Amino acid sequence: MSGHSYDAEKYWKANLRLIFGSLIVWALVSYGFAILLRPMLSGIPIGGTDLGFWFAQQGSILTFIGLIFHYAWRMNKIDEQFGVSEE
Repeated sequence: MSGHSYDAEKYWKANLRLIFGSLIVWALVSYGFAILLRPMLSGIPIGGTDLGFWFAQQGSILTFIGLIFHYAWRMNKIDEQFGVSEE
């Protein structure tokens, strides 16, 4: 019984580490690049506009979509590692 709860604890630690990492990336892109660092990124041209505006409009959305796929891929790996995969 203790081995099962220990594995469950490690599983949830890995899951929470992935969630917190994703939240850090999300905050960095949405608040950091799009809002706080926008003045610093305004001089870098990309796609007809500046990089700060691009992150605020499109870069954040593309990053969020990338985070969703990354989270699903990593959770599948974590599930396989701990023997709780859906297959």
